Amino acid sequence: MAVTVLTTQAANFPDPPKTNAPAANSATAVLAGGCYWGMQGIFEHMKGVTNTVVGFSGGKKETAVYEIVENGTTGHAESIKITYDPSKVTYGELLKVFFSAAHDPTTLNRQHYDVGTQYRSAIFYADEEQKKIAEAYIEELNNAHVFKDKIVTQVVPLTGFYPAEHDHQHFLDRYPTQGYIAAVDIPLLNGFKAKYPEYYTKEIK
Repeated sequence: MAVTVLTTQAANFPDPPKTNAPAANSATAVLAGGCYWGMQGIFEHMKGVTNTVVGFSGGKKETAVYEIVENGTTGHAESIKITYDPSKVTYGELLKVFFSAAHDPTTLNRQHYDVGTQYRSAIFYADEEQKKIAEAYIEELNNAHVFKDKIVTQVVPLTGFYPAEHDHQHFLDRYPTQGYIAAVDIPLLNGFKAKYPEYYTKEIK
């Protein structure tokens, strides 16, 4: 299967719904969009993000182990937990990058070479505000026909996030020449950097 690199131009990509900034100086978002190595490779370089951890969401704690999740029967999705400063970047802006630069939200249970429910596109919302923003943004993008196909991203409640093993954390930074990283994730990161210089930072979070 050919590798898909999103080509939607940033200037033509709709902005997320505007909301009031949370009073807290730290918030989290949990997103899933295929292999979590590439997702972390992008969001760890996003301004306003203070920490990123890859792991699993959607299933039980007992099955949140990479080798078990990979069989596709646990209900888990490879996910990333993003901690960010709401005064510097909004939840909606995280979703803008998620939809336009981090993965293809129109492919059901697959991203690039990876196929299975563990590679599905999903937004795990922590509260009703996150749910409202995500659903409104998906509706906006679909109505604007930004993508050729309809967005298939799930918007589901966060019931738990379980960090992956240490060797999976910041995998792209430690193994940049690994086959999958070089073929899929580095082009995605370069695309993000070129498309959103206002969001990109060299610093790794």
